[in-house]
Amino acid sequence: MNLINEPWIPVVREDGTQERIVPWQIAETTNPVVDIDAPRADFRGALYQFLIGLLQSTCAVEDADDWEEVWDDGFEADQLKTTFAAFARAFELTANDDIADGAAFMQDFNLPESEIKPISALLIEAPGAKTVKDNLDHFIKSDQVNCLCSSCTATALFTLQLNAPSGGAGHRVGLRGGGPLTTLVLPHNNTEPLWRKLWLNVLNKEHLANAQFNLDASQFPWLADTKTSEKKGSEITPQDNNALQMFWAMPRRISLFRRLEPQTCDLCGKQDEASFMDYKTKNYGVNYDGLWLHPLTPYWFDPKKKKEPLSLKGQKGGLNYSNWLGLVLQDLHKGDQSAKIVNVFNNERTEVFNDVSKARLWCFGYDMDNMKARCWYEHQIPLFQLSPAQLDKMLGWASNLIICARETSSLLRKYVREAWFSRPGDAKGDMSHVSATFWQATEFSFYQMLQQLQQLPADTQFPAQVYQQWLRTLRQSMFQLFDQYTVEAPAEDLNMKRIIFARDNLAKYYFGNNHIKNMAKQAKSPSQQEVNV
Repeated sequence: MNLINEPWIPVVREDGTQERIVPWQIAETTNPVVDIDAPRADFRGALYQFLIGLLQSTCAVEDADDWEEVWDDGFEADQLKTTFAAFARAFELTANDDIADGAAFMQDFNLPESEIKPISALLIEAPGAKTVKDNLDHFIKSDQVNCLCSSCTATALFTLQLNAPSGGAGHRVGLRGGGPLTTLVLPHNNTEPLWRKLWLNVLNKEHLANAQFNLDASQFPWLADTKTSEKKGSEITPQDNNALQMFWAMPRRISLFRRLEPQTCDLCGKQDEASFMDYKTKNYGVNYDGLWLHPLTPYWFDPKKKKEPLSLKGQKGGLNYSNWLGLVLQDLHKGDQSAKIVNVFNNERTEVFNDVSKARLWCFGYDMDNMKARCWYEHQIPLFQLSPAQLDKMLGWASNLIICARETSSLLRKYVREAWFSRPGDAKGDMSHVSATFWQATEFSFYQMLQQLQQLPADTQFPAQVYQQWLRTLRQSMFQLFDQYTVEAPAEDLNMKRIIFARDNLAKYYFGNNHIKNMAKQAKSPSQQEVNV
């Protein structure tokens, strides 16, 4: 199957019709495609990135004016079909000497002696061989997926190469590290055509240094022998390599086995003329190293500038608004910085919406523990239309809101523990659920505050009324949740003396916290501006 010329991408159209399409059909205007309809959440995220990468590699324009022209006018379906077809050679799912010179999509060009694995091992959460051998596959059972159709196989392969976690000696992680967080800019209205959702995440050529738009192994590494990494010094760095390889990085050495017999896919339930049940793999594939900064991923930059940037990953408990700054702007306190595509949107593309509150950021990724997938997380957060001057102000204002919320969350967790245990320092157990409840309880109010801050004039010094309202929200939520977790516990577990003592300390250290006191002082500033609340 060729991934450019044959229908394989599961989508839903405007009228709700579900079907599989050829990539160029995203440009159709009659009953347009509005979304990906994958059988798994990680597949949906991967297919968005596949199509973004395809547009980036074949349709990138020079500058912001050219980008906006495409946004307004769209693609001509026939022209997009012709453009994609020129790259079809790189998208054969299985090697075919007559068509693709032996090359196969995301697979090793010439895989020698190798290990045979079941097709289910392409799935990130699949238990490893030792786990199955030791009968420890309690929560994610083996032998649940024994056969995949061509569509699911292609998607699983691409998903693995995007998110590749550590997989034992020489089994390389992805270019962004194992289980990276991906952030995509989307219209708030999900009924917008899919091509517009994708185009919002395609960079102009002027934003891509060292990008070469060629049909060769510099962009699609499977078109030549794999640059293996058995020895030191074989690392692939961005300085001397095509920047577009970021969208098609291939850390794992894999070769698929295709069986020419109809089978029912264990994931999507569809029957395919060809099926996949096994694949070959070998370690020491491409070892990506250095400052590869993928444009769809936020990064942590060491404030002390002693360590190299690290991609942000999925984390236990998922995301909450405490991550908003690092995902949308820059969190100076933590060192987190938003993805390049988000910066481009903030600086150049907000005006394509009359009201930028109609834009959102879709954040997703795995929470990985080495090679074990603990959870898949998704989160959506709003984006706002801000002038350059407002961006600077918002950075400081939102930072103040979040820092005070972090301090409050930390105090709440600490004193709930002290209310529960006579020796809290010795008490074991995970208290993260207390903080998670706090973040959930105050999230709606936080985004209300941001909307109010967005409307303030750029010369506003202290958003006093917003600060007042935020402190009131934090205080009320903190005490309400403390009571919920302590006083409302079963009667036999109550120690009222300890609870009252912990609550008094909670109040004492909340009102004595330097960040809280500083915000309270600014909230009483004579230069405060009136805000509609």
